[in-house]
Amino acid sequence: MKAFYFDVRGEEIGIIEEQQILDLFYEHMAPIIYNRALDDAHHWCQQQAENLQLDYYLLYCD
Repeated sequence: MKAFYFDVRGEEIGIIEEQQILDLFYEHMAPIIYNRALDDAHHWCQQQAENLQLDYYLLYCD
C-alpha cells in the first residue's frame, strides 16, 4: 500500500497512516463487498437448485 500511495500521490506514508487508510477502506468498503458476496452466493445457490430440479425431471421415463 505504501508503494501505491507513493506512486499515486508522490508522498511517503508511515505505518500509522497506512493503517488508518486500511481501516477507512474496511469501514466503508467491507460491507459493500460482503453484501455483494452474499448476493453472488444466493445467485449460485438458485442456479444449483434449478439444475437439480432439471436433473430430477430427466429421470422420468416417457
